[in-house]
Amino acid sequence: MSVNTKNKKIVLRFRSVNKDIFDAINHDKKKVETRAATKKYSSIVPGDIVVLICGSKKIEKQIKKVELFPSITSILKRYKPSDINPNTHTEQEARLAWYSFPGYKEKIKKYGLIAMTLSSVK
Repeated sequence: MSVNTKNKKIVLRFRSVNKDIFDAINHDKKKVETRAATKKYSSIVPGDIVVLICGSKKIEKQIKKVELFPSITSILKRYKPSDINPNTHTEQEARLAWYSFPGYKEKIKKYGLIAMTLSSVK
Protein backbone atom coordinates (compact mmCIF):
# COMPACT_ATOMS: atom_id res chain seq x y z
CA MET A 1 0.00 0.00 0.00
CA SER A 2 1.45 3.37 -0.97
CA VAL A 3 1.76 6.19 1.51
CA ASN A 4 -0.32 9.25 0.75
CA THR A 5 2.06 12.11 1.52
CA LYS A 6 -0.19 14.85 0.15
CA ASN A 7 -3.94 14.69 0.55
CA LYS A 8 -5.74 15.18 -2.72
CA LYS A 9 -8.88 17.26 -3.12
CA ILE A 10 -11.67 15.59 -5.05
CA VAL A 11 -14.71 17.54 -6.21
CA LEU A 12 -18.10 15.84 -5.87
CA ARG A 13 -21.01 17.70 -7.43
CA PHE A 14 -24.63 17.35 -6.38
CA ARG A 15 -27.56 18.11 -8.63
CA SER A 16 -30.00 20.65 -7.18
CA VAL A 17 -32.59 17.84 -7.01
CA ASN A 18 -30.23 16.13 -4.51
CA LYS A 19 -29.78 19.18 -2.25
CA ASP A 20 -31.34 17.19 0.61
CA ILE A 21 -28.46 14.69 0.42
CA PHE A 22 -25.90 17.52 0.32
CA ASP A 23 -27.56 19.08 3.38
CA ALA A 24 -27.57 15.73 5.21
CA ILE A 25 -23.79 15.45 4.69
CA ASN A 26 -23.33 19.08 5.75
CA HIS A 27 -25.21 18.42 9.01
CA ASP A 28 -23.43 15.07 9.66
CA LYS A 29 -26.64 13.07 9.23
CA LYS A 30 -25.09 11.20 6.28
CA LYS A 31 -21.53 9.98 6.74
CA VAL A 32 -21.20 7.54 3.82
CA GLU A 33 -21.10 8.89 0.27
CA THR A 34 -21.18 6.49 -2.67
CA ARG A 35 -20.34 6.80 -6.33
CA ALA A 36 -19.95 4.37 -9.19
CA ALA A 37 -16.35 3.16 -8.84
CA THR A 38 -15.17 4.58 -12.15
CA LYS A 39 -11.52 5.46 -12.86
CA LYS A 40 -12.18 9.01 -11.62
CA TYR A 41 -12.57 7.68 -8.05
CA SER A 42 -10.09 4.77 -8.12
CA SER A 43 -7.20 6.72 -6.56
CA ILE A 44 -9.16 8.06 -3.56
CA VAL A 45 -7.59 7.08 -0.25
CA PRO A 46 -8.28 7.85 3.42
CA GLY A 47 -7.05 11.33 4.29
CA ASP A 48 -8.08 12.85 0.97
CA ILE A 49 -10.45 15.82 1.08
CA VAL A 50 -13.73 15.90 -0.81
CA VAL A 51 -15.12 19.23 -1.87
CA LEU A 52 -18.88 18.81 -2.08
CA ILE A 53 -20.66 21.35 -4.28
CA CYS A 54 -24.38 21.93 -4.70
CA GLY A 55 -25.30 25.10 -6.57
CA SER A 56 -23.35 27.93 -4.92
CA LYS A 57 -22.82 26.02 -1.64
CA LYS A 58 -19.56 24.23 -0.94
CA ILE A 59 -18.36 22.11 1.99
CA GLU A 60 -15.25 20.06 2.64
CA LYS A 61 -15.07 16.69 4.37
CA GLN A 62 -12.17 14.34 4.96
CA ILE A 63 -12.30 10.75 3.79
CA LYS A 64 -11.91 8.45 6.77
CA LYS A 65 -12.38 5.11 5.00
CA VAL A 66 -12.77 3.87 1.41
CA GLU A 67 -14.41 0.57 0.47
CA LEU A 68 -15.11 -0.98 -2.93
CA PHE A 69 -18.16 -3.14 -3.59
CA PRO A 70 -18.87 -5.12 -6.78
CA SER A 71 -22.65 -4.61 -6.59
CA ILE A 72 -25.56 -2.96 -4.83
CA THR A 73 -26.34 -6.25 -3.11
CA SER A 74 -22.83 -6.40 -1.64
CA ILE A 75 -22.80 -2.79 -0.39
CA LEU A 76 -26.17 -3.33 1.29
CA LYS A 77 -24.76 -6.30 3.21
CA ARG A 78 -22.37 -3.81 4.86
CA TYR A 79 -24.56 -0.69 5.09
CA LYS A 80 -28.26 -0.07 5.65
CA PRO A 81 -29.89 1.90 2.82
CA SER A 82 -30.53 4.78 5.24
CA ASP A 83 -26.77 4.96 6.05
CA ILE A 84 -26.15 5.83 2.42
CA ASN A 85 -29.26 7.90 1.74
CA PRO A 86 -31.42 9.07 4.67
CA ASN A 87 -34.45 8.99 2.36
CA THR A 88 -34.16 5.29 1.51
CA HIS A 89 -35.14 2.41 3.77
CA THR A 90 -35.30 -0.65 1.50
CA GLU A 91 -33.01 -2.23 -1.07
CA GLN A 92 -35.52 -1.36 -3.80
CA GLU A 93 -35.56 2.33 -2.79
CA ALA A 94 -31.75 2.36 -2.73
CA ARG A 95 -31.56 0.80 -6.21
CA LEU A 96 -34.03 3.35 -7.57
CA ALA A 97 -32.00 6.17 -6.01
CA TRP A 98 -28.73 4.97 -7.61
CA TYR A 99 -30.43 4.31 -10.93
CA SER A 100 -31.86 7.86 -10.93
CA PHE A 101 -28.37 9.15 -11.78
CA PRO A 102 -27.63 9.25 -15.53
CA GLY A 103 -25.85 6.07 -16.67
CA TYR A 104 -25.47 4.67 -13.14
CA LYS A 105 -27.15 1.32 -13.75
CA GLU A 106 -24.55 0.52 -16.40
CA LYS A 107 -21.64 2.07 -14.46
CA ILE A 108 -22.45 0.10 -11.30
CA LYS A 109 -22.70 -3.12 -13.31
CA LYS A 110 -19.32 -2.42 -14.95
CA TYR A 111 -17.33 -0.83 -12.08
CA GLY A 112 -19.19 -1.51 -8.83
CA LEU A 113 -19.54 1.10 -6.09
CA ILE A 114 -17.11 3.02 -3.94
CA ALA A 115 -18.21 3.94 -0.41
CA MET A 116 -16.43 6.83 1.27
CA THR A 117 -16.87 7.36 5.01
CA LEU A 118 -16.70 11.11 5.65
CA SER A 119 -15.69 13.13 8.69
CA SER A 120 -15.07 16.77 9.48
CA VAL A 121 -11.83 18.19 8.09
CA LYS A 122 -9.10 18.25 10.74
